[in-house]
Amino acid sequence: MEIKKSTVYTKTGDKGTTSLVGGTRIIKSDDRLEAYGSIDELNSFIGLLNCHIENKEVKDLLIFIQNKLFTIGSILATENEETALKYGCKINTDDIITLENEIDKIDSQLPKMRFFIIPGGNQSCALAHVCRTVCRRAERRIITLNSQNPIDDNLMMFINRLSDFLFVLSRKLTLEQNQSESFWNKGCD
Repeated sequence: MEIKKSTVYTKTGDKGTTSLVGGTRIIKSDDRLEAYGSIDELNSFIGLLNCHIENKEVKDLLIFIQNKLFTIGSILATENEETALKYGCKINTDDIITLENEIDKIDSQLPKMRFFIIPGGNQSCALAHVCRTVCRRAERRIITLNSQNPIDDNLMMFINRLSDFLFVLSRKLTLEQNQSESFWNKGCD
């Protein structure tokens, strides 16, 4: 699909509103914008994370995830009552299964976790943790939106699994660089 070239600035949002797919104008602080804006932020951070990944299989998986995040952003930006989603613009069970399989594969290679892990270790691991926390925020924004406008269950499951994937990926990236995981001092000393 080709996108028609237009000017970068439209001046239509100068007064704090924007258009949904379908044409309805809403305020930029609307819960719907908070939801798909968080997805956009997550997608950008995953792009940054991918710049620090050397493993082609992981790089390809992150590109798959970024494409799904664009799909999610499109779904969240569409006023469902007024505008039909484009064919294929959805998250399906296979997308969730892809993440679950990757989580299981990575987790089977990791040592058992006995304590909470402190984010950090190396740049790629820390970025994976940033992605995980932005994903959790996006999930909270989508849940808020869901209370007003029902969101497809598969979309919500995908985002939930994605944060789990990013967690196990962060652990994998730490161990691949022969670094030790840092654990929370639960005594709060």
